Amino acid sequence: MKVSLIFTGKTTEKYLREGVDDYTERIRRYSSFEIICLPELKHTRNMPVREQKEKEGITIMRSLRNDDYVILLDEKGIEYSTSEFSAVYERILMMARKRLVFIIGGAWGFSDGLYARADMKVSLSRMTFSHQTVRLLFLEQLYRICTIIKGDPYHHD
Repeated sequence: MKVSLIFTGKTTEKYLREGVDDYTERIRRYSSFEIICLPELKHTRNMPVREQKEKEGITIMRSLRNDDYVILLDEKGIEYSTSEFSAVYERILMMARKRLVFIIGGAWGFSDGLYARADMKVSLSRMTFSHQTVRLLFLEQLYRICTIIKGDPYHHD
């Protein structure tokens, strides 16, 4: 199964971009993995939050296929330990789907349409992080999960 990460807007901080690139390459040793970076909305200064979420949601939905398994990285999602989520991840990979898609929302979160489309919501933490920082944190966890499944010594329980 191909694994994809979708988010909007470029990763602007150099240290985050370097980390994202590093973990992307590490993950690709274990899995077919891609990052889909969608363009950020323009002229949002006076746009209501709900409209921003809806427009961003439409853009993200265009990147999804009917048979994708979609996981939103959302503060209201289920919290797992890394080991627990590696078991969930492994079960998802066994499904008859072509692609597993993780989505990181923008600053305001997700549209109602994306919530309705999601198969699952996962929270990385109850703490608040910028959506750019979440990219790096999630990729490090995805890499750690890959090593657990493979039995490599990266993770220590």
